[in-house]
Amino acid sequence: MNRSNIWIHVGLAVVLVSFAAVLGRIDRMASSLKAGRRTNIERQAPAIRMPRTNERSIPEVLVRFKTSTTLDRIREIALQNNDRVDDEIEAVKGLVVIDDLDDSDAEAVARQYAGLPSVLYAEPNLQIKLDEPIQKQVPRDLVLRDDQPDQPNDPSFPEQWALNNLGQNGGTERADIDALKAWQVTKGSEEVVVAVLDSGVDLRHEDLRENIWTRPDNIPQYTDDEKGTFNDVHGFDVADELPDPMDDNGHGTHCAGIIGAMGNNGVGVTGVNWNVKIMPLKFLGSGGSGTTENAIEAINYAIERKKAGVNVRVISASWGSTTYSRALEDAIRAAGDAGILFVAAAGNDGTNTDVWPHYPSSYKLPNLVSVAAVDRNDSLASFSNFGVKTVDLAAPGKDILSTWIGDEYREASGTSMATPFVSGVAALIVAQSPNIAVKQLRKKLLDSVDLRDDLKGKVATGGTLCAANALGVKD
Repeated sequence: MNRSNIWIHVGLAVVLVSFAAVLGRIDRMASSLKAGRRTNIERQAPAIRMPRTNERSIPEVLVRFKTSTTLDRIREIALQNNDRVDDEIEAVKGLVVIDDLDDSDAEAVARQYAGLPSVLYAEPNLQIKLDEPIQKQVPRDLVLRDDQPDQPNDPSFPEQWALNNLGQNGGTERADIDALKAWQVTKGSEEVVVAVLDSGVDLRHEDLRENIWTRPDNIPQYTDDEKGTFNDVHGFDVADELPDPMDDNGHGTHCAGIIGAMGNNGVGVTGVNWNVKIMPLKFLGSGGSGTTENAIEAINYAIERKKAGVNVRVISASWGSTTYSRALEDAIRAAGDAGILFVAAAGNDGTNTDVWPHYPSSYKLPNLVSVAAVDRNDSLASFSNFGVKTVDLAAPGKDILSTWIGDEYREASGTSMATPFVSGVAALIVAQSPNIAVKQLRKKLLDSVDLRDDLKGKVATGGTLCAANALGVKD
């Protein structure tokens, strides 16, 4: 063997020995990690970690752990996987919002958490977007504008066919919710709080400001262990984590006006309730989009305020998604356990939700009411979803005049508009019967509908909302 060959073999031997040593070290490291971190979720790290563009990204997943898992243990599991607990949803035991600090794919993170023995379920934090309200100019006639006894002096009341239909603009007389008769019993109560879960509410609107909820002095400020204390004077802006839920979209203000624009104040329109307290819960931004997490956090807020002594009896939710969320379902169920009715829009796709579900309106929960839309002739609106198993009743939802941001008023159509009519009548029932349980409240709404041939086989009750019937007024 010549000298050059000897050095070649020596070099190869050194390389092989070094490689074996490295492999042994890797094997020992893997064994050590496996022994010390049994609860770790294996996850492919990104090849390059880019710096985060903002301090707080949108959390990726909602995870519900078994009730035996303590919050400290949940935080430990998250930390071991370079994640953090962004928030605990106190109303639903074991439900937390997880922020993955590696910005991995949300579906993958959810699957990996779901594989842990201590986890009941995990799901991505989904985007929710409003169905855009349908707005158009409608020709008006001025033939049937005679004042009636006991009607409010609000100048645009004659345009509100849903409250008092005289056949105006091609409508059918009495195809309305029979508001005038209902108001003979009650016009609402300032002791009843309706939470509007939406894009916020214009707190300074001329026709709403006196009916906006204000936190009483004896109720402490809202405190969240993860997010801090908020001076929630008029509700909560979950989207921006601010105490001022001011509407910058318009949708929430429109819905709020249907529920509780001030009646008989000589201004604008009339709400189903002349007197009520509207609690704005803003989880949708100016573009009309939000997340499942924010909706759940807003519901959690309403439940906590109820437990603190605020008489929150109804949550009005004029939005939805075709994607099922078990976490959202659990939060709405928790609201029912706290004595809160949840009223949800059936959706504006013109589809049968028995076949193609729409959430949250398609959840089968004892505190949920799902609402379709009818026009001024009590016919199902062409855009409205329906479903004899998944939609409970219908309410006026086409060409609905109500408040808009900036002291304005607009006409809009959608199941978004039908929903607050039901929420408003629910508030009237509570004003009449303050101690009514949520189960009986829901039953009274459904049992008191006006039956319509057009709705047979379309909604469970086969009828439309009737405030007078719900309050026991005889025709």
